[in-house]
Amino acid sequence: MGITDRVLGKKSVNGNPHIEAVVPDAALPGGEVRITGSGLGPHDFRQPGVRFGEVEGAVVVSADEFLVARVPFGASGPVIVSTNGQASNAQPIRVAALIAENLHPVTNPALDAEGNVYVTFSGSRGQKVPVAIFKIDTSYEVKPFLTEMMNPTAIAFDRAGQMYVSSRFDGTVYRVAPNGTMSSYAEGMGVATGIAFDRAGNLYVGDRSGTIFKIASDRQTFVFATLEPSVSAYHLAFSPQGDLFVTGPTTSSFDAVHKIDAQGSVSTFYRGLGRPQGLAFDSEGNLYVAASLAGRRGIVKITPDGKASSQVAGPGLVGLAFAPGRSAILATTMAVHHLSWDIQGLPLVPEEL
Repeated sequence: MGITDRVLGKKSVNGNPHIEAVVPDAALPGGEVRITGSGLGPHDFRQPGVRFGEVEGAVVVSADEFLVARVPFGASGPVIVSTNGQASNAQPIRVAALIAENLHPVTNPALDAEGNVYVTFSGSRGQKVPVAIFKIDTSYEVKPFLTEMMNPTAIAFDRAGQMYVSSRFDGTVYRVAPNGTMSSYAEGMGVATGIAFDRAGNLYVGDRSGTIFKIASDRQTFVFATLEPSVSAYHLAFSPQGDLFVTGPTTSSFDAVHKIDAQGSVSTFYRGLGRPQGLAFDSEGNLYVAASLAGRRGIVKITPDGKASSQVAGPGLVGLAFAPGRSAILATTMAVHHLSWDIQGLPLVPEEL
């Protein structure tokens, strides 16, 4: 076949390694990606080498037409595979950059109108921590923001830029001023977890036993919907159409994303995720979930017609928030990363009807 051999539509120049794709094409350090192509397995069955920029990665599984590699800390792009003393073509990959660590978020990070990031140090239930919420400014400087709250869980902003925070310790949603002082906004929410605003400015609060409360602007509180008691309703997000989407991780590896319409009717939007947590929508109505898909942790994209695919690989992911400049803030159980992603996120505060 001449200088260029073609096998199953894949190209290998003189038997040299060739990369066709990296899936997913974005990752946090520690995430595992699948590299497909040809000539990726050395002739003597030794492990191939893989580099992410100038940093060597770890090969988890390898064969001639694919390998699974773990993204190392300090990595950048692109990906290059080496076998038999030959290097492959370079394939692009986006690697998220660490911006803060030694935190303890349990839901999505949140951004204000200026692009500052807020993230919790939630602690175990009943644990009093020195700083409950940290503020990460646009220069990625991390500063204490709120000190007195017990077990801060979810953060949301209304259209006026006012911050609200739920506490799973006392079942209260607090309103927090820009100077960090707080006041009670709504009480009696059970084990208050996820929170989100709809287009009309109503606040929705998830309870760990599956109840979704609706708090009107005059602070009247209603039971909006009820999920199975095993669904802890930790994570809430509104779609562009105004439907409320909810996840709550259980011990199952086949958890669901729940959809609740404006009348409070609950349906299953997608089932098949492992421990689904934080949610966010892009401007086209695609849903992104911090979850495991086919046993691999990361950010999963689910299209409006229910097609799921892995978009970002990364261990310990619990939430995400789209940021200005077509980027995203990704939260793990201990840290926060920034990813240049080229996706336009839906505004965190729904636009008024």
